[in-house]
Amino acid sequence: MSNLSLRQITYLGSDSGLVEKAFEFTNKAHEGQKRLSGETYITHPAAVAKFLADWKLDPQTVAAGLLHDVVDDTSRTLNDIEKEFGKEIAFLVNGVSKLGKLRIPKEDVLIRPMETRKRAPVDLEIENLRKMFFAMAQDIRVVMIKLADRLHNMQTLGALPPQRQKRIALETLEIFAPIANRLGMGEIKGRLEDLAFPCLYPKESAWLQEHLAVKYGERERYLEEVKPALRELLTKEKINILDIHSRAKHYWSFYQKLLRHEMNLGGIYDLVAMRVIVGTTEDCYRALGVMHQYFMPLPGHIKDYIAFPKPNHYRSLHTTCFCLRGKITEIQIKTREMHYEAEYGIASHWAYKEGVQTENAPRLRKFAWVQQLYEWQKSQPGSKEFLESLKIDFFKNRIFVFTPKGDVIDLPEGATPVDFAYAVHSDIGAKCSGAKVNGKLVPLGFNLANGDVIEIIIDKNKKPSRDWLEFVKTNEAKAKIREFLKQESRPENFCRGIELLNKELRLFRGTTLANMSKDKKNALLAAFPYKNMESLIIAAGEGEISPRDVIKTLFGETELLVPAPQKIRLAIPKKTGGESDIALAGATGIALSIAKCCMPVPGDKILGYITRDRGASIHRGDCNNLIESQKKWPQKIVEAAWIKNAAKGPYEVTLEVLTEDRVGLLRDITSTISAMRINIRSCQTRAQTSFTHAILVKVEISGLEELEALFNQLKQIKEIVRVSKV
Repeated sequence: MSNLSLRQITYLGSDSGLVEKAFEFTNKAHEGQKRLSGETYITHPAAVAKFLADWKLDPQTVAAGLLHDVVDDTSRTLNDIEKEFGKEIAFLVNGVSKLGKLRIPKEDVLIRPMETRKRAPVDLEIENLRKMFFAMAQDIRVVMIKLADRLHNMQTLGALPPQRQKRIALETLEIFAPIANRLGMGEIKGRLEDLAFPCLYPKESAWLQEHLAVKYGERERYLEEVKPALRELLTKEKINILDIHSRAKHYWSFYQKLLRHEMNLGGIYDLVAMRVIVGTTEDCYRALGVMHQYFMPLPGHIKDYIAFPKPNHYRSLHTTCFCLRGKITEIQIKTREMHYEAEYGIASHWAYKEGVQTENAPRLRKFAWVQQLYEWQKSQPGSKEFLESLKIDFFKNRIFVFTPKGDVIDLPEGATPVDFAYAVHSDIGAKCSGAKVNGKLVPLGFNLANGDVIEIIIDKNKKPSRDWLEFVKTNEAKAKIREFLKQESRPENFCRGIELLNKELRLFRGTTLANMSKDKKNALLAAFPYKNMESLIIAAGEGEISPRDVIKTLFGETELLVPAPQKIRLAIPKKTGGESDIALAGATGIALSIAKCCMPVPGDKILGYITRDRGASIHRGDCNNLIESQKKWPQKIVEAAWIKNAAKGPYEVTLEVLTEDRVGLLRDITSTISAMRINIRSCQTRAQTSFTHAILVKVEISGLEELEALFNQLKQIKEIVRVSKV
């Protein structure tokens, strides 16, 4: 069987016949094909299967490793494989085939300078490819097959054209090696990196090998002296020693460490480390104590990865000691289980024993990202539950879902069909009226899960809803929905913009937009990014631009310090008795009430409206309600006037304070008012825009001087944009 001998797969027991059958099927399918190296094609799938067998994966995975290229590179189909080997193996082969389509595009093969790898941030596009790799795999065994496939392809990389070599090496370094690391497969990660290193960075690789050739030899010879000394010490303390051996650091990881140590070869002590394999976890700690008793430990270099495993679940005790002749030596202490787990990660838990519950099953529960695999340990391969238990859910903060055509869409956790629709196309999002997830109708606020297939139901008459903002997660969806709502609110925002701008113009120049010259309008359009005055006014209404900035542009910064002269109006004082402050048709003492629609104040031109049973209602002369009533019932309108010197406190005044948003601002405003011994009758806030608020404060004042003093005090607060009387 080429490189895959029966002897190498005897651990598979009675199912070894399945692997033999897969080998014969693959050999026949690839008959006559050769690799670019000149070897017959079967050498590649056989090598892949050998890796999987070495990692002691189940026979179905080994068989799928043999068959992994059949669908893509021969005339045989997925249906042929399913017919011969069943749904499970066909599923694995199809998964590997899908992953083959996920690669770095040719135009993106950019090898960044080595020095930028010292503390370079993660390339988001590369990280996304890693995540998509897992999402598309769906089954952890598909990832294992792909890693074995890539490992052999890297070993035979030299037969390919140089540019293709670089693309494959870059994929290996940026995608496959990190994936192996996340699966805890440290040995596979190191081998992949070392194979990619000389292809991508030939000068650095050659320099390192030249400088380490002598050092490696020296360290190996020294550790051969340390071995018997360690064995003697540990045996004396009755510690169960299973093995003591040295481990040379992989070239790529060593070079990365050199970069962090300013390329100082003398500052790295784990060029070749000593591994001590003992029987139990207790033996690990006992061995550490014995070593520290006889060899001085280097302060700050003792690490307990048993109590605090690495994220990929690497477990071991590390210490660096001054050993024989005072030479600094790194020693790693672990059990056999920890050692094999560190070398082969998740694969170390899959040693196949027919009909036997693996002893490592309880440990699987401690792998947060493979907890779902535990159920497989209690079931026979091939069951539906087995396939379900191998579903991957590594990246809790991201999900990867599919369109009906199989395209992968990357979304944040908690995303909904509306997020999906906008991610596919903004028009689909805008017309989204319903959704099917895995063929079933769901609400638009339904939380999607990794691997879901989503179909969006479109209604041409549908429009985005403000309610969608309550559940969508992506910034893209939120921005598109808000943009639509903004367009829908243009008339309302236009009116609001006129109101805000006119208030500011009246305050500082005693004018309005209607009276603004053409030159002033052109100056505004030149200063702000809007094509016409309508757009600028709408922007002011939406809160995109500040009316105060408009004034600055028109009249300059100093103008803000000198508002236009204006008469401060006071509300009629609250009376407890005595004569009224208003004469109606020249007479006093008539029952009166102040109209709440316009709230006239001393100084306003006023008129009275005779009611049926409440005397006269006093309105401002320009009150819209009064004007309408005057048209219908002119006989009910009578002259009214303020009595001279009527303005005596206390007066009830409502102020509108427009502010920028800041924590504690309301407290500062109320404290300022209270410090002046002014009574606050009520206070309420309302949001104007995302960054401004209007605070309505109703106060009682003694007169004009006190009100002006209050205005001046409030304007001293930095975040207050404007103070005006309502």
